[in-house]
Amino acid sequence: MTGSIRGKAAVVGVGCCKFGENWQQGPEDMIVDAAFEAYADAGIDEPQKQIDAVFCGSVYPSRGPAEVAESLKLFDRPVSLVQNYCATGTDAFRYAVAAVAAGMHDTVLVVGFDKPKDRGVSGPSVHLNTARGLPMTPAGWFSLCCARYFETFGAGREELAKIAVKNHHNGTLAPKSMLKKEISVEEALNGRMISWPFTLYDCAAQSDGAAAAIITRRDLARNFRADPVSVLGVSIALSANPQTDPSFDFLSWKPTVAAAKDIYAQAGITDPRAQIDLAQVHDCFTMTELLTYEDLGFIEKGAAKEHIDSGTFALDGELPVNTDGGLKTFGHPTGATGVRMIYENVLQLQGRAEGRQVKGATVALSHNLGGAPQTCGLAILGID
Repeated sequence: MTGSIRGKAAVVGVGCCKFGENWQQGPEDMIVDAAFEAYADAGIDEPQKQIDAVFCGSVYPSRGPAEVAESLKLFDRPVSLVQNYCATGTDAFRYAVAAVAAGMHDTVLVVGFDKPKDRGVSGPSVHLNTARGLPMTPAGWFSLCCARYFETFGAGREELAKIAVKNHHNGTLAPKSMLKKEISVEEALNGRMISWPFTLYDCAAQSDGAAAAIITRRDLARNFRADPVSVLGVSIALSANPQTDPSFDFLSWKPTVAAAKDIYAQAGITDPRAQIDLAQVHDCFTMTELLTYEDLGFIEKGAAKEHIDSGTFALDGELPVNTDGGLKTFGHPTGATGVRMIYENVLQLQGRAEGRQVKGATVALSHNLGGAPQTCGLAILGID
C-alpha cells in the first residue's frame, strides 16, 4: 500500500515561460524565465541560500542536470534529472514532493524543460516499433483506439472535434500558450488528415518551453505566501507494453486506471467527479482526452459522447478540463508539460487564472500519459 504525503508538502511559487517555437531563446533562457518567476511568486530573493535541492525533468537535455544548475547558478547542492517520457514533469514533481515529505530537504525547486524545435523534429521522436505487428507513429497508435471506441459506444469524429474546439478556445485565454486561434467544429473536421480519424486539429502542438515550481514543508509554507497550495497526492503507475499486451482492449489506458486508484486513496477522493473541481489531462490527441475522462472516473465507461455534447468539461461546465488549452494549444515540450499543468492548477486554486478562472475551485488534478504509452503520472493539489 502506497503511503500518503497529504499535509506534508505545499507549492508556494510557480513560473512558466512563453511556450512556442522559441527560436530566440536557448534552454537556459527558458529555464531562467520560469525559475525566476517562481522565485518571485514565492518571495524568494536569495535562491542560492533558500533552495536546498533541484529536481529537473527533461527528455531532450543537452547537458543533463548541469543545464539547470549552470543556468541558475545553483551549485553545491543536489541537482537531479528525471526522465519518464511524457510523464517526466510529473515524476520530477513527485521526487521533489517525496524529498520534502521525507524530511530530506525543506525547500526545493522543480524545473521541467525541453526545446525540441532545436532538434529539427516536428513531432515527438518516440520510437514505436510495432503495434500487433504493424509499424506505428504516435498518431497512428492512438488513432487505433478511435474505431474501437466509436463502434462500441457510439461516439464519432464530431465529439473529437468538440474537444479540439474547447481546447482552442481555452488556449486563447492563456497568455503563455503557443496557439491562440478559435476554431469551429467544421474546421476541426475538415483539417488536414494525419491518421484517420485525426486531423491536424486533433493533434497536440509540440513546442519549446519550461515551467517551474517551489515546494516546501507544509508547516513552513506560510512563511512564503499566505495562500500556499497543498499537495494532496502524487502517483506514477506503469503497465505492460500495450503494443504486445494481449489483454489491452484499445478502450482504456491501464496506467491511468492504476495511478488513479492509488492517488485517490492518498487524497481521500471517493467521488472524483464531485470532489475534483478542474483537471489538466494529457490531450496529446483528442481521443486521449476522451478516454481519460473515463479512466479517471469522471464519468462512466462509454458515457463520453453525452458529456462532451452537453459541455460537462467546458470552461463553464461541471468539471472543466484543460483550462489553459492543454497540450493541444498551450504546447507540449515533453519534460515541461507536467510542471506546466502544476503551474495552471496552482493559479486556478489561488484565483489567479483571470479570464479562464474556474469559480470556487479548491481541488485540482493533473494527468500525464507517456511511453508506448505505458506510464501515467498524476498529481492532486488543494487549498486547505
